[in-house]
Amino acid sequence: MDIISQLQEQLNEMAMVAVNTFGTLQRDAPPVRLSNNYPDPLNPAAAAANPNPDDPAQPQPGAAAAAPGAPAAQAQAPPAQAQPPALDLAEHPKAMSHALVLAAKKFDALVSALPLSSEEDQLKRIKELQAENEVVGSELQKQLEAAELELKQVEALFNEATDHCINLKKPE
Repeated sequence: MDIISQLQEQLNEMAMVAVNTFGTLQRDAPPVRLSNNYPDPLNPAAAAANPNPDDPAQPQPGAAAAAPGAPAAQAQAPPAQAQPPALDLAEHPKAMSHALVLAAKKFDALVSALPLSSEEDQLKRIKELQAENEVVGSELQKQLEAAELELKQVEALFNEATDHCINLKKPE
């Protein structure tokens, strides 16, 4: 495989790793509350109980809202449901980042392996390739003309054979 094809393949691999990394981070990242004006994504029950969290007149979650003389144990809110264990968000992105860095280093190594030449050398090589292309093109043209001539001969023989078959003449 030539170096340009390797570069293209490595660039595709880097893009795939980057897309997978971003997708995994987006999928696995815990929700974050952007503002107190929005409901808490981790505790929707508290958001329903307190539609306006900035309003000091409404009791805050966990605050004692018991009537005077009521036992304190009844005033406390029931314990929140146990959260599932958090994903290991620290290790997975590190591994994916490591894979992306390795792919980038391999790409850099391929780029550094590209032959360096001056503009004059490149122009000289282009002229050589154009001259070679002309020679090969003329050879192909000669072969095409010979093939067309042979095709005409085969068509003539075919037509003659079909005419003899139609007229029931024996070939001479």
